[in-house]
Amino acid sequence: MKAIVNDAYGLPGGLELRDVDTPAPRVNEVQVRVLAAAVNPGDWDLMHGTPYIVRLSTGLRRPRNTVLGLAIAGRVAAVGGSDSAFSPGDAVYAGIGHGGFAEYACVSVDRLAPMPSNLTFEQAAAVPIGGVTALQAFRDVGRVQPGQRVLINGASGGVGTFAVQIAKALGAAVTGVCSTSNVGLVRSLGADQVIDYTQEDFTTNGQQYDLILDNVGNRSLSELRRALTRRGMLIPNSNKGSGRWLGGYLRRAVQAVVVSPFVPQRLRPFASTDKREDLVALTGLIESGAVTPVIDRTYPMNEAAEALAYYGSGHVRGKVIITIGQDEGHEHGEGSGAR
Repeated sequence: MKAIVNDAYGLPGGLELRDVDTPAPRVNEVQVRVLAAAVNPGDWDLMHGTPYIVRLSTGLRRPRNTVLGLAIAGRVAAVGGSDSAFSPGDAVYAGIGHGGFAEYACVSVDRLAPMPSNLTFEQAAAVPIGGVTALQAFRDVGRVQPGQRVLINGASGGVGTFAVQIAKALGAAVTGVCSTSNVGLVRSLGADQVIDYTQEDFTTNGQQYDLILDNVGNRSLSELRRALTRRGMLIPNSNKGSGRWLGGYLRRAVQAVVVSPFVPQRLRPFASTDKREDLVALTGLIESGAVTPVIDRTYPMNEAAEALAYYGSGHVRGKVIITIGQDEGHEHGEGSGAR
C-alpha cells in the first residue's frame, strides 16, 4: 500500500510517499481503507520530534512509527474477529494514534465509530481529535452549564471551531478570540461575541468569564486569571511557546498545577483521549446540525508535505485534510460522504 513515511525527525520536506506493508487487523481491531485523514498538532510534533520529551515514547533517535496520521475517515475493509460490531463497507471515523496517512490503517474497535451520515469523508476526518478535545474540555473537565460565560482563545483553529459550537450547544454564552480575518467565521459558528485580538486585549478589557479555553498559549497564567471570575476555570490547551525539551503545554501544565492550590480559580490542564462513545456523542451533535466541521484546505496524498508545511505556518482556519483515496460504489445517503 501507499503511505506517507517519516523516517527521520525533521521538517515536512523529509516526508516521502512510498510502498509499505499493509497492516493486518488483530483481534478487536478493524482494518480501514482510509479515504481522508486530518493534520493535527500531534502529527507536527511527531514529525519534528519536539518537544524532545515526546521521543521517550516515539523513539529517541528516529521515529518508531514512521507513518503519521492521528485521525481518519474511511470504510471498513476487514475485521479482526468474528464478533465485531463493524462489517466491511461501513463508513467509519476514528482517532487512531498513528498510521493514518496511508491507504489502510488498523484501528481498535474502542476508538472507532460510524461516521455522521451528513458528512463527507473529508469533513469526518476533521472531527476525531479537535472535536473530541473540545467536547471533553467543556463537558467533562469544565462541566459547562447553561448561561455560563465561556471564552475561547484561538477560536478559529482546529479545536477552537469545534469549541465554539459545542459550548453553544451546552447553553453557554460564548466569546471567541481570533484575528481580524477570522471574525466572520467565528461569528458564523455561533459566538455571541468575537474579540479581534489585534484591536482589543481580552485580559485587560474588564470582562470576566466562568471558563477560558486557551488554545494559543500566548498569555501568561496571571494574565489569563485576570479575565476569570473568582471561581472560574482555566483550561490550557496549547503546546506552542518556548521549551524544546518540555514544550509549551507541559511547561504551562506544571505551572498550573503548582499555582492552582494558592489561587481561588481552578487551573485544569488535561489530555484528551480517543474514545468511541465521544465520537458517538459528536455524531449526534453533527447530525442534529449543532456542530459542523470547518475545513481550511484539502491536499491530495502526494502533497502531504505541503499540507504539513501549511499547517506549520500557524494560520490554519479549522482543519487541514489529506485525501487518501476515493469512495467507490456507494451512493450518498448511505454514510458514504460522497460530495
